[in-house]
Amino acid sequence: MGGLIRVDGLRRVYTSSGVAHTALDGVSLEVERGEFVAIMGHSGSGKSTLLNLIGTLDRPDAGSIEVGGQIVSQLDEAAKARFRRAHIGFVFQSFQLIDNLTVLGNVELPALLLGGVSRRAVRERACCLLARLGIADQGPRYPWELSGGQQQRVAIARALVNRPTVLLADEPTGNLDSASGGEVLGLLSELNGEGQTILMVTHDALAASRASRVVFLHDGRVVGSMPGGDPRRIAQHVTLLH
Repeated sequence: MGGLIRVDGLRRVYTSSGVAHTALDGVSLEVERGEFVAIMGHSGSGKSTLLNLIGTLDRPDAGSIEVGGQIVSQLDEAAKARFRRAHIGFVFQSFQLIDNLTVLGNVELPALLLGGVSRRAVRERACCLLARLGIADQGPRYPWELSGGQQQRVAIARALVNRPTVLLADEPTGNLDSASGGEVLGLLSELNGEGQTILMVTHDALAASRASRVVFLHDGRVVGSMPGGDPRRIAQHVTLLH
């Protein structure tokens, strides 16, 4: 085990109509290799901002972010794009699949953009992932032909195709019914059991209970953490953040 993600003194301020809003205010956090960490907090607490910064989709105003020994907060835009393709897998609430690509095409795309392997190898990897996630027969179909749960499985396969250092999931069950959401959380737990490091933003205590550790944000600051496993205790802790 070793620190895979190190966030130190992270600050992010957004300005809208001349008014400054502090989304993160001095956040420090460490995620160990192989951990499954859930980030919880009320709307506006800075959860998604933190995930976007770690995933290099945004740049902090102060502080540093290190992922796998690379200080990503200092990279330029081109270098950040290369880093994301090679090391970060994203799973979003709204799936973010490309409607005019087939399921197989969506899963293959990140690997084709990264390059370095043959198209045949990319196809084999994508097909193996679809089979692993129980949707091997959906490869020729288009995202809009699938259920929400199936679309999220496609999104997870796409996130895994480049064997990411870390999987970032932003409300991965937010658009799913309870049964589909449970299946997706089960898949994430299985992947973590196989060694995949996962950082997940969620407002759902039941989802957070699948994590090995839950970190709580309030008004852009880390205000506590606790082990996963007990959704009632997690929900009670979130209530106390009011």
